[in-house]
Amino acid sequence: MAGRGKLIAVIGDEDTCTGFLLGGIGELNKNRSPNFLVVEKETSIAEIEETFKSFLTRNDIGIILINQFIAEMIRHAIDQHMESIPAVLEIPSKEHPYDASKDSILRRAKGMFSAEDFR
Repeated sequence: MAGRGKLIAVIGDEDTCTGFLLGGIGELNKNRSPNFLVVEKETSIAEIEETFKSFLTRNDIGIILINQFIAEMIRHAIDQHMESIPAVLEIPSKEHPYDASKDSILRRAKGMFSAEDFR
């Protein structure tokens, strides 16, 4: 990875993944593993969690974007991730708006600061 940046990985519905793939994020690593997972109705929670954990262990991934409604399915796995890299960011989808109260990373960040820190 010397001289190269890290990748963005995406776990999302078809519209989300298509948008990011059209934006150029699609990559295969040396083992021919993609940096995205399109979650469909028949995708099992076990497959989503397995993909998420595999993205966490890949040294070529710096950010994992996951639709918030999918993150809810594997919340326990997301809550266990305490490292700063790869960063895990929950994003809205076309049919599921973002709800800040469900974002465990945002809740963790809020706990690090008090209102007095911003005065």
